[in-house]
Amino acid sequence: MTTLLLVRHGETDWNAAHRIQGSSDIPLNDTGRAQARETAAMLAERFAGVRPFVVSSDLSRARETAQIIAAALGAGEPRAYPLLRERAYGVAEGLSVREYFERFGAWDRESVPDAETSPELRRRAVGAVQRIVRDARRLHAPLDVPVIAVSHGGLIAQLIRHASGGTLPLAGERLANASTHEFLVERHHLSVRSYTAVPIT
Repeated sequence: MTTLLLVRHGETDWNAAHRIQGSSDIPLNDTGRAQARETAAMLAERFAGVRPFVVSSDLSRARETAQIIAAALGAGEPRAYPLLRERAYGVAEGLSVREYFERFGAWDRESVPDAETSPELRRRAVGAVQRIVRDARRLHAPLDVPVIAVSHGGLIAQLIRHASGGTLPLAGERLANASTHEFLVERHHLSVRSYTAVPIT
């Protein structure tokens, strides 16, 4: 039984401008670094005396967020897992939300050319969790250490949907930058213990 905390990366300039990032490698801005430090301080207090297994997506905004968290926890350099990348949004990457709606008419990722579908994203996300937890158990046996994985809003939301049977997140909610979401991994079963959401604005 492994505690898994999924953390969304800190803010980027594209987040601030409401642009769709997807798999584009956009770095943190100064606000994002401050958010990462705030989350790191909270996690360091929670896990005082414990050294969690810290991992991240290989995109720089997630990697830097994870490095800030790992440094606060004394956890060493985070491992990068490409499977934790954000959903690929195909031709929509770089568009503002307004441009997206003008071009596609609805918030329907399935109809965007070259975008990763929800079933594809879910399979990748669940596979990522299974691999990371397996690595954590192998590297830290016989201890079952907590895992902190820094990833992206679309992927984390898809895991919340998977683990909650599609009941969460609620309509009108989004996952804020640097927010934390807790899961429990028991063999191949993933359950949501808590998640942090804010209203869509």
